[in-house]
Amino acid sequence: MKTDWQRLRDPFSPEDIEWKPGAVTRDRKKGLAMAYITARAVQDRLDEVFGPGDWKNEFRAGPEGGVICRIYFKNDDGEWVWREDGADNTDVEAVKGGLSNALKRAGAALGIGRYLYDMPSQWVPLNDKGRFAEIPRIPAKYLPRASEQQTPARANGSRPSRTANGRAVSQSPFPRG
Repeated sequence: MKTDWQRLRDPFSPEDIEWKPGAVTRDRKKGLAMAYITARAVQDRLDEVFGPGDWKNEFRAGPEGGVICRIYFKNDDGEWVWREDGADNTDVEAVKGGLSNALKRAGAALGIGRYLYDMPSQWVPLNDKGRFAEIPRIPAKYLPRASEQQTPARANGSRPSRTANGRAVSQSPFPRG
């Protein structure tokens, strides 16, 4: 089977994009929206493109307590080849965070989610807990080709999206009340 290299680089559905504030204003009312995907989204994309049995990953210790992830996959000739990258352990759930971040970075070496680094910066209002008060907007050029939407909300509003803290948020186009 021929590898669909473009599919590795394709944008993710808005429901698969998560957000965290990268910086906040002095008054703590706005945060710089940083988009990211989860390690699970990377694994799903690898399954989709290579097949569940035609990729694997391994981790090893990196410099200064970090972790390196190597993703092996079968090329079009059926040979195992690899890409790798590393990350530091994180402040929260240090080991799990380091493993997840290393996997995401190794995925980016294959083009998975790399476009997220190119999205324009946007400052988004924060709530009293320092989380986004609204879902950041994704410009149309960073949406999947099949998507007609201009915002992260699905057209029917039926599927929740995630905030920076991972909680589901209603994306309904209809006001609450």
